Amino acid sequence: MRLPIIKHILGFIENNDEDWVHETIELLESMTEIPSLKDEEIEVMGELLSNLYGSLEVNQMIKEGVDKKEAMNAFMKRVTGAIDK
Repeated sequence: MRLPIIKHILGFIENNDEDWVHETIELLESMTEIPSLKDEEIEVMGELLSNLYGSLEVNQMIKEGVDKKEAMNAFMKRVTGAIDK
């Protein structure tokens, strides 16, 4: 996951609607089932999906009253902590 991508998606959510992100997730998940995809293509889609899901989690924290910067930092700390284990 990359913080600049998550930050960009959060801006998109602010300017548009979170439903667009949900629909994008559905499309990407559906596309991963294409049998002719190469591993590299699936990895790229997986990375995009991770950033989209992460953005939704951070957006939820913001809705609950957490400052945007604090929400992003807390999310990345949690993700980094999970990877380090």
